[in-house]
Amino acid sequence: MTAIPFEKAMQESIDFQSNVLKGIKSLLDLPKDEIKSDTLDKDLVFSIGKMRLFHYKPVGTAKKVKTPLMITYALVNRQYMMDIQPDRSVIKAFLAAGLDVYIVDWGYPTAEDRYMTMDDHINWYMDECVNFIRKTTGHAKINLLGVCQGGTFSSIYTALHQEKVNALVTMVTPIDFSPDDALLFAWSKFLDADALVDAYGVIPGSVMNVSYLMLKPFSLSLDKYIGLATSNQIDNTEFLANFMRMEKWIFDSPGQVGETIRQFINDLYKDNKLVKGELVLGDKTVNLKNITCPLFAICAEYDHLVPLSSSKPIMDAVGSTDKTFTSFPVGHIGMYVSSKSQKEIAPQIGQWLTEKSKHA
Repeated sequence: MTAIPFEKAMQESIDFQSNVLKGIKSLLDLPKDEIKSDTLDKDLVFSIGKMRLFHYKPVGTAKKVKTPLMITYALVNRQYMMDIQPDRSVIKAFLAAGLDVYIVDWGYPTAEDRYMTMDDHINWYMDECVNFIRKTTGHAKINLLGVCQGGTFSSIYTALHQEKVNALVTMVTPIDFSPDDALLFAWSKFLDADALVDAYGVIPGSVMNVSYLMLKPFSLSLDKYIGLATSNQIDNTEFLANFMRMEKWIFDSPGQVGETIRQFINDLYKDNKLVKGELVLGDKTVNLKNITCPLFAICAEYDHLVPLSSSKPIMDAVGSTDKTFTSFPVGHIGMYVSSKSQKEIAPQIGQWLTEKSKHA
């Protein structure tokens, strides 16, 4: 084995530390305005409890597509990933395609929300949002787009309220929870959700964050920071702003409502009741075959959270005859922030929704 010269090792150590100090200074000097997300103009149009519904203002030309689109994100993260920065904004791409876009902001639950169930989120919050949009726009049916867990919720909602949904788009959405080819799915089958919920009521976002980081501990907790420190972009303001936007989003994690996550883990991850047709919300059994509207399922081929084996089965589970499946060589987050997202994924969704909707 060839020994590394002492002088070279010392110089590399000094260079690394110098770069780290330079990076710290650059980060401290970074103007707060440089790391803002969620910057597109929008109006708060409806709210219940912590949940808020926003309506985006058109970008450029007037709206071309009359049928409104409601986007539902997962409860575990913030919805502004869809508008993370001006040059990487899925929402902006949708608006540019002429879509009329609304988005659900679940907010930050507190102890008073601990008893909110999946039924409350889907058959109350989501249904009230849909009804508000239907009433104010005059459309009997609207389009739904669900992201990750929000896609599971949107699929369940459509199965229970198909008469209100014109078309459904699911992005990186877990449907079949039986696979074990992703750590989240394997671990969740042994997770004692009852103990967690009984202990916390509302599970803190920090607890959830640690769990997600442990899925890829090196790349998510260490590698990216070493990469930043050794990067020749350490004094590049734009590069650092992009990095900090992602860091802010990752650690901006709402707490998880106890009774909702209890049912999500026990009924879905453990018992796989959704695809079995055994999931019950309130007094209704969810049958995915009741989904008969056009469906567009979009998956990420390198998704470490929601594998293809979980998301693709929606194609066989629904009753729709007009259904399209596509996958892209990106990861879970790359679905929204990668160059492929801006050049291919968002435009394809916009085109598909345009074809399935009423036009101005």
